[in-house]
Amino acid sequence: MNQTITSSISIGSSCGPAAESLELSINGRRTTVRADPAMTLAEVLRDGLSLTGTKIGCERGACSACTVWLDGEVAASCMTLVFDARGRSITTIEGLARGELLHPVQHAFVEHDAMQCGFCTPGMVMTCAALVDRHPQCTEEEVRAAISGHLCRCGTYTNIFKAVLAAGQQQHGGTDGGCRGEEGPTRHSSHGILLSDAKLRWYCGTWDWLSGWPPSDGD
Repeated sequence: MNQTITSSISIGSSCGPAAESLELSINGRRTTVRADPAMTLAEVLRDGLSLTGTKIGCERGACSACTVWLDGEVAASCMTLVFDARGRSITTIEGLARGELLHPVQHAFVEHDAMQCGFCTPGMVMTCAALVDRHPQCTEEEVRAAISGHLCRCGTYTNIFKAVLAAGQQQHGGTDGGCRGEEGPTRHSSHGILLSDAKLRWYCGTWDWLSGWPPSDGD
């Protein structure tokens, strides 16, 4: 879906180069912002567009909390100048699900309790989703290698490995990874889980570290 959105927010410092307009393609939508050329993609996503699912941790590409996709490839948005993202397809954690249809990795993180404080989770999910999409039959060793640049201070790695392997099995074999709840069973497709379960909807939809909804200020 291509939709043009013009942001009226101008972000940047009062010193240095003046803010300039640029168009970005984010989660299938085109948006125009004014930004300081020295700003990173992470800063513009969070401060200019309120896409706060993308986290900023170390600000030097060492923790991977800020991971997004650029043209389908994982990238550290805190190390990417926003003007270098022009002409590229940007996907954030907010754009990973298809409406209410979660990506298998998002659903598996819920099922396998693969988060605690949740700060690292959006970046972790983005990297793991990229791995599962390309190689659903991945091994634990490949999962370990994929997230070797991610820092989880809560130490949920064991459950993350289980979640990603389960998501890969679902993606490859089409097994139903859904769970039953108050509104009946969830439904699945090769792309994820449709949230028909009220509890699962709350669990995923209100925690912006997993799905990015709803955007919240200052998180």
